[in-house]
Amino acid sequence: MPKVSVILTSFNHANFLRDSIESVLNQTFTDFELIIWDDSSTDESWSIINEYKDTRIHAFHNEERMGSEIWGMNKAIAEVARGEFIAINHSDDIWESEKLEKQVVYLDSHPEIGAVFSHVQPINEEGASFTKKDHFYYKIFNQPNRTRHEWLRFFFTNGNALCHPSILIRKFCHEECGIYRDCFFQTDDTDMWIRLCLKYEIYVLPEKLVRFRVRNNEANISGNRPESRIRGIYEFYKLLPIYRQIKSFDDLVKVFPSAEKYDRKEETDMDFVLGMVALEESSYYHVAQLFGQDLLFEAVSDPKRAINIKRLYDFDCKTLIALTGQNDVFSIEAYARILSSHSWRLTRPLRFFARIIRDRGYFGNLGE
Repeated sequence: MPKVSVILTSFNHANFLRDSIESVLNQTFTDFELIIWDDSSTDESWSIINEYKDTRIHAFHNEERMGSEIWGMNKAIAEVARGEFIAINHSDDIWESEKLEKQVVYLDSHPEIGAVFSHVQPINEEGASFTKKDHFYYKIFNQPNRTRHEWLRFFFTNGNALCHPSILIRKFCHEECGIYRDCFFQTDDTDMWIRLCLKYEIYVLPEKLVRFRVRNNEANISGNRPESRIRGIYEFYKLLPIYRQIKSFDDLVKVFPSAEKYDRKEETDMDFVLGMVALEESSYYHVAQLFGQDLLFEAVSDPKRAINIKRLYDFDCKTLIALTGQNDVFSIEAYARILSSHSWRLTRPLRFFARIIRDRGYFGNLGE
């Protein structure tokens, strides 16, 4: 049985694939298997993979394109991987030769840690150091260490900041927390890290053990493109309900210290409290505020809960209605201001739409 199962996802990265595979094969730690899962590449990737005769390699090729790396990773984790630890690499990223050795030593000596990550050296398409200091990828993955509760708050307010190909995770953590969820594309890793931190501490080695390739023209999955921005916000909103799995008030306070003031001992309504602190936390595009209002709406819509919430927190439907008129969770006012200030540039249908927003509100009651 190998100590580590390395899962390397592949799709149309023929220009980078050899460097990625060889960075795994050349590790100073050698007790591993390398599972390469190619998602029906249309370039020369599958031919390149088959050039390697190392007996540690197990290569799989989807006859039909599955559309994301998640399908292959999940199949590898659930059906193929035999190692005690699982590492993820991608076919355009490169590991430093001591990555696995240092991470295995750390996990072996810290049984309380579920997964270990590392700092990252960003590189460009040609493999040289990435030098654009104002770019998102320049230092986002070089994070300080936090407790699992601090990480949970960080993910809630900021999203992801851990590099996926830097992870080494205990396989039993996947058995406890689940594998990657198919319907997430931009935030599949964030979703996994949140579920992981609900149960296990993690650690970030302050060494740059991965060279993360920043593609030209924002070609990374998380690159700054319209579809990734639009999808990313929606997916972030859909992963926030994971926080409802926090059942201990003490844990909730460790994640969100502001929750302390809502403590009502054994009568505390956990989802109501989570809704209130979600309104107080800042997140991009008001997503956390929308999530919070959803929880409060659910709470006061339940007759039995509503009675207790009014008694315990002096909060009812009237309070919620006032909040929903203050929190511009869909940025309606901001959009209306933009439309109004540029109305002379708009086509006739857009000018009409701008007047609707300005005069009656997008969700105005048009029947009155």
